Amino acid sequence: MIELQEENEKAVTCLLVGKPPKNKGDIAYPYELHGLVHTLDMEIADVVILSRMEPTPAYGIGSGKAREIATIAKAKDVDCIIFDFEIDPTKQRNWEKLAEVPCFDRQEVILRIFASRARTKEAVLQVQLAQYIYSLPRLAHMYGDLARQRGGSYGSKGSGETQLELDRRQIEAKIDQVKKELAKVVKERATQRKKRERLKEPSCALVGYTNAGKSSLLNALTNADVLVENKLFATLDPTTRKLELKNGRSLLLTDTVGFISNLPHSLVDAFKSTLEEAKMADLLLIVIDASDIDAEKQYETVLKVLEEIGAKDKPHLILLNKIDKVSISEVDEARLQKAFPDARYISTKTKNGLQDLVDYLIEYLIGTPKDYIIPATAQDMLNLARQNGCIEKEEWLEDGVHLSLRIGNAGNNAKRALALLEPYLEK
Repeated sequence: MIELQEENEKAVTCLLVGKPPKNKGDIAYPYELHGLVHTLDMEIADVVILSRMEPTPAYGIGSGKAREIATIAKAKDVDCIIFDFEIDPTKQRNWEKLAEVPCFDRQEVILRIFASRARTKEAVLQVQLAQYIYSLPRLAHMYGDLARQRGGSYGSKGSGETQLELDRRQIEAKIDQVKKELAKVVKERATQRKKRERLKEPSCALVGYTNAGKSSLLNALTNADVLVENKLFATLDPTTRKLELKNGRSLLLTDTVGFISNLPHSLVDAFKSTLEEAKMADLLLIVIDASDIDAEKQYETVLKVLEEIGAKDKPHLILLNKIDKVSISEVDEARLQKAFPDARYISTKTKNGLQDLVDYLIEYLIGTPKDYIIPATAQDMLNLARQNGCIEKEEWLEDGVHLSLRIGNAGNNAKRALALLEPYLEK
């Protein structure tokens, strides 16, 4: 019984197979895959870095190298082989026959992480949809004998349907069902978003690479209690919290799902409704881990995903987080300034730069008080001010209506209002 318990508690060991470097001299170690596997609490027995990729039909690489990898897997007694690149269903079957252990790619690793992290109904449905779409072309490798029949009998017309065909039909039916359920949840989210929009509170969406510190920033600014872990995809569900400001004003901050390079398209499609929060926000706060050696590449990934969801041209502010982890030398500072010239440096751990960030959000989204004198007969200008700004003081005098007014820069309506009211600024 003790031996059985120890066997159940034993961590799953894996062999990682990394892609060859793009350029000679580049670091080829699959750090990102390492982090993904760590998130699943797997142990890495060894790592094999390919020197080149050969588009062979059987394994995607040369048969000799494939046999070498299979031999290493057997010698290390690993439980599975994980590839840092996509392998199609046919190659997956060939690899499993050769190595005699389960073989899968980073796409399946990400799906497994998402499945373990999903908490809300929407996230669960989104992950289920992505899993069904991913598994559909891979059903065949689940069966050793595809000749098994169900539903037919000797002498009857036709031989019935194969198990594979029935399972394919069942999964297609489940995909349709999940899409219907997800559509209802998305509709409910849209209703909630409309309610927030009626409150006329400006909104920010925290976007960025997974594990860059978005949830930590949300907690630091709003005293929220969002789960924070030093693992990839610690949180999947978007969380919106109110950031209370001076003078009774507030703004909404939304923490979104983290991005990652080569995010499976099925997941991008499934989580589009969640990522709509980024698309609808007045301002995007792009959080970058300043201590990561791949910070520039991660920023490029974020821009790519934002482009896919139609939010690349949204106003944004780059935040270099975890600056407390960076030993800023002249070389490091020059590199960061060159890559992110307009970025702000913050640390959610030491709170460094957070007050300056809040001050910026107030000025950009809510505006600084400006004094206007608007003629009492210009009711259209008065209505414009009330609809798009925050009136802190209003006095009706002989020369007109004196307003102390805040209007931020977020949104076309606010910018239009600022332009139209500019002639009435008090000199």
